[in-house]
Amino acid sequence: MTRLVRIGTRGSQLALWQANEAANKLTEQGYRTAVVTFKTTADKRQDVPLAAIGGKGLWVKELEEALLRGEIDIAVHSLKDVPSIIPDEFILAGFLERADPRDAWVNINGTPIASLPDGALIGTSAPRRRAQIRTLYPRLRIEDIRGNVDTRINKLRAGLYDGAILASAGLTRLGRSSEITSYFSIDEMLPACGQGIIAIETLRSGSEIAACINHQPTALAARCERGVLQKFGTLLDCYSACAVHATQEGRTITIRAFFGEIEGDRTIRVTRSGEDADALIEDVYRALVDEGAMELVGAAG
Repeated sequence: MTRLVRIGTRGSQLALWQANEAANKLTEQGYRTAVVTFKTTADKRQDVPLAAIGGKGLWVKELEEALLRGEIDIAVHSLKDVPSIIPDEFILAGFLERADPRDAWVNINGTPIASLPDGALIGTSAPRRRAQIRTLYPRLRIEDIRGNVDTRINKLRAGLYDGAILASAGLTRLGRSSEITSYFSIDEMLPACGQGIIAIETLRSGSEIAACINHQPTALAARCERGVLQKFGTLLDCYSACAVHATQEGRTITIRAFFGEIEGDRTIRVTRSGEDADALIEDVYRALVDEGAMELVGAAG
């Protein structure tokens, strides 16, 4: 009998879409699949800022515990929600092909962000978005916005915010691309590490399940982006305003990195290209440190 693969996921609409996408890929490889949903602490506590209850890592931690208990065989995550360092007993064993990694501007009336009046209120919970928006549009106000895609858009419709910044991949996957007013270019708003990538986490002893659906170019991008952040060890947390994005053309890999202050004005941007991923990761890390990234990391804490 064909092996059954139990796929662990959060119960949000987007998380279920991602889990079902992984299930479809595994089915194509001959596996039987079952999606198992979990409601995490981060899902239950929508009334407080995510950073105050442990950050996005909470979404991952409780699925990891299910892996350890043997309740699921794989866990499916948005890679941008996965901490750069995970416990040794787990491995990110597969990555599905990356969707559009850009951030999207959403305004109910279709008003460009540049046309908003001074003091308009922008919703985003990501420190790296806050830091970059402060640089691009210092005259706008920024406040946290929690909830799934529907919840955030409903908050816009209720007039609680003048607009919000969301990942375009999530909107597109949910059939909500019509809500997008415009896209930020990669140079304007560097995406989060892993944005647009669906990651499959397993126990190290069960990594072969995900290998058959791994998209190698996406895996390389994930390795490069996470590799830069891993160089900072445990210094980075959910308050850190940082972003890393990797692309490849032919044999040439390009890594772009951003570090900034959430409330201040100081920012660091580094871009490096090369063919050796490990050497390039080290080069980007060294350049960030030389530009003062350690001071920014310390300020964030």
